[in-house]
Amino acid sequence: MNALQKTAAWLTTLLTPLALIFLGLRLLLTPVFLHIEYRLPGFPPDEYGFSLEERLHYAGLSLEYLLNDADISFLGDLELPGGGQAFNERELSHMVDVKNVVQPALWAGYGVWLALLGLGVWARRGGWWTGYRAALRRGGWVTVGLVVLIGLGAAISFWEFFTLFHALFFEGDSWIFLYSDTLIRLFPIRFWQDAFLAAGLIALLGGLALGWKAPSRKNRPQQTSG
Repeated sequence: MNALQKTAAWLTTLLTPLALIFLGLRLLLTPVFLHIEYRLPGFPPDEYGFSLEERLHYAGLSLEYLLNDADISFLGDLELPGGGQAFNERELSHMVDVKNVVQPALWAGYGVWLALLGLGVWARRGGWWTGYRAALRRGGWVTVGLVVLIGLGAAISFWEFFTLFHALFFEGDSWIFLYSDTLIRLFPIRFWQDAFLAAGLIALLGGLALGWKAPSRKNRPQQTSG
């Protein structure tokens, strides 16, 4: 491997954790996760009266808003079953902020995966495939270390971890709502605990799968005849 290929290999190692963490988060931005999460044993019911079907309806539309190109009227025009606006102005403002974070993050994540695939094609055709695979293994173990470190922090105090997470992406306390607000009724703290756990597990399993090094041919015992 020449100097440029070695640099590309280390870039592969650095991009791998980002790709796996993005994969975990992207899988959560699907209706499938909502259907699984709301049906988990012990998931708290809405004290203010949302049925499972209503939760899935409004949560699904909230998710759709984050992924589409519509303006905030997509949510602002929604009404509750008994009448009245589904989301108040504070909630709508926060959803705009969330969308402004989610959509660039999605494009960045897709870019990371395209870069890894491009590096893989170059490695395959450029004669440094072994170095590329080694870089992926390193990236897998880096991912495992990051997930364990973040997991320990979340396990010590999830609320402090959750607060720090929001402080990195949002200003002030714009993400704090009343228990009676629709966003909290749809996404209580248990939802976020499970979401972070699920994303972490996906990234962890991906890291272990890449980091686990199968025996190379030269290390396998040779068969002898007779």
